[in-house]
Amino acid sequence: MATPHNSASKGDIAPSVLLPGDPLRAQYVAEHYFDNPRQVTAVRNVLGFTGTFRGKPVSVMASGMGGPSAGIYAYELYSSYGAERIIRIGTAGGLQPYLKLGDIVFAVSASTDSNYAYQFRLPGTFNPCADFDLLRQAAAAAENKGFRYHAGPIFSSDMFSDYNAIGAVESWQGWAAMGCLVQDMETYALYCTAARLGKKALSILTHTDSCVTGKGLTKAKRMSALEPMFETALECI
Repeated sequence: MATPHNSASKGDIAPSVLLPGDPLRAQYVAEHYFDNPRQVTAVRNVLGFTGTFRGKPVSVMASGMGGPSAGIYAYELYSSYGAERIIRIGTAGGLQPYLKLGDIVFAVSASTDSNYAYQFRLPGTFNPCADFDLLRQAAAAAENKGFRYHAGPIFSSDMFSDYNAIGAVESWQGWAAMGCLVQDMETYALYCTAARLGKKALSILTHTDSCVTGKGLTKAKRMSALEPMFETALECI
């Protein structure tokens, strides 16, 4: 049953999977929100856990950084382990001045500068989108809990903006002008993989650093600022 990147056995992965980038964030979610969590994989120190939330089975597993990494883990979870829905719980850089640090962003669709969709041999540009049912549930959960959120298009890049050789500002301003709310690196690959396999996906992001102002959450507040996102995602389970 194991894959090259996941040592879990058959039945170890729940139909619903939360997908943070950071392995330690996966461990945090499992330890703070799951009932009876157990570690099911640790290949390359990419930690995965399964437990229950309000009696419902749920898994959480890291995806690493970047679209190719997220695509690998999503593909194996969907195709080899029977995951039906994956909810990314990640961080993002804000591209709009009205976004506040800590705001939740629901990625309705994802644009990219990546060549990830080349593998599908489509005669044009493919812009994948979120599963509507998951999006609707997440928005309702955020409203019920009083969390500040936004929903709209995002930009998934192969380059971390601060390290882009063409210049940090030049790398994202055009996407901001087209209405993209934030930049991450993984959503596009996740949405493409879900679309190709006929599965459900939603990317829920926390605005942790603003490309517009240069301000970001402090290390001390970073994890606690992600908890509204975690709670919102779990309500979808």
